[in-house]
Amino acid sequence: MYDILIKNGTVVDGTGKPGMKTNVAVNKNKIAKIGKLGFAKGKMEIDASGKVVAPGFIDMHNHSDGYWRLFLDPRLPSLVHQGVTTIVGGNCGASIAPLTDGKIIESIQKWADIKEVNVDWLSFGEFSEKMRERKFGVNFGSLVGHGTLRRGVALDEMRRLDQNELDLVGKILDKSLSEGGMGFSTGLAYSHEKSATWDELVELAEILKKYNRPYTTHLRDEAGSILAALKEAIDLAKQTGVSLEISHLKVMGEKNWPFMDEVLAEIEKARKAGVDINFDVYPYTQTGSVLYVFLPAWAAEGGKKMFLRRLKEKHLREKIIEEMKKTTQYHYEDAVIAICPFAKSLAKRKISEVAKEREISVEEAIVDLLVASEGRVITIMECLSEENVRKTIKHPLSIIASDGAGYDIAHKDTGELVHPRCFGTFPRILGKYVRQEKLLSLEEAVKKMTSMPAEKMGIEDRGILQKNYKADIVVFDPEKIADKATVESPYQYPDGISEVVVNGKFALRDGKLTSEMNGEFILN
Repeated sequence: MYDILIKNGTVVDGTGKPGMKTNVAVNKNKIAKIGKLGFAKGKMEIDASGKVVAPGFIDMHNHSDGYWRLFLDPRLPSLVHQGVTTIVGGNCGASIAPLTDGKIIESIQKWADIKEVNVDWLSFGEFSEKMRERKFGVNFGSLVGHGTLRRGVALDEMRRLDQNELDLVGKILDKSLSEGGMGFSTGLAYSHEKSATWDELVELAEILKKYNRPYTTHLRDEAGSILAALKEAIDLAKQTGVSLEISHLKVMGEKNWPFMDEVLAEIEKARKAGVDINFDVYPYTQTGSVLYVFLPAWAAEGGKKMFLRRLKEKHLREKIIEEMKKTTQYHYEDAVIAICPFAKSLAKRKISEVAKEREISVEEAIVDLLVASEGRVITIMECLSEENVRKTIKHPLSIIASDGAGYDIAHKDTGELVHPRCFGTFPRILGKYVRQEKLLSLEEAVKKMTSMPAEKMGIEDRGILQKNYKADIVVFDPEKIADKATVESPYQYPDGISEVVVNGKFALRDGKLTSEMNGEFILN
């Protein structure tokens, strides 16, 4: 007798092959058999007639670690409800290990209340030990973040590293990878990492290459200079031979949207030249970002203390506002305040409304919000092209990832607005872009959510429904699966997903969350 028997479903195995009506049997934490099972029985049986049985989705670009959701709600309900069974954290240069000092975590976590969690690790090895002691609703592995490493040696100083510091960063990276870090991530658009030189990136990428782990990068620019930023990443991969993943590929700002064709052409050209390159995308035209990214680059130099000081000095404040008014890169008036710790009542309101109410310009409102919150405001902004989103989803080198985090619906009581991708990414692909628009086939979409991210991240026993692979499984109705989360009302679980199995235990059954937390900490 099998532990779980899923009968009569259409098995879409994650490889891209056409789906086939058959049965899946699970024993303990592994897939025991796929195919005809005769009179076999299961301790728990699911009749999946009319439904798709697929590998659990792998969200290789997730921020449940930095947003502290792993600790505050470790079941990660909004991810489980989407069919996600594995997440990879440490993205965009921000991992929560390794730490040179426990206090460093305060500049890495995304403004959640970290007082409830005892940060009792420093090295990546210690972190992995502590994570294996904890229970999670899904599997979790982590990249090693460049920004975290830099903060560890330069603290709040944003500058070039000297050779001794770079040697130390290299040693910590090497040790972290030897202790199971899944790869190395950079967030070159962010303050600490903007100062990174080409030589620094090459030296660290060469360490990464020794372990054959992926290099994931939030490009230095995702707007007017995106082609130059992309070239930097591709050149690094060419020189060092690392496997390259472009994080959340997008082109921001309407005047820059036409660059997407050139961006995709450059990626294809690099692939033909032998670069192991992919990119991940989420299916929304809204971005989520910290408010200070709207400032001129020079205004944010030197870290939070420095940019706040500039915003408070009258002549510099006026200069910053004047430069912001001249830029056409962002439509500030469209930005919606998502998280504003000092005034939660401002959540869900457009910055333009706040400005109008106070009879000041949008740019002045942004500066005032940053000063009042000490830089701690997150916004959601409509600034991407739906046509470009479609192009990237359809592209054969794209991987689907949320760039979000896991939340419970009850989190809406905090008054915070979260990006709808946290609740809807994977069902949105399968409902809107597969069933409704027929942009890509069901098998292609599932592959982009399962075997492709598994292969990119070096996860060897997940991402495909195959005998002896880990039993991470999702069962969904292809005619009903749909996202419901919106920017205005994000706290809505999707429709159409009935069962989610994580390592042989039901995390979701009959569409309802179970009490099981059977996720594992994944090491490379």
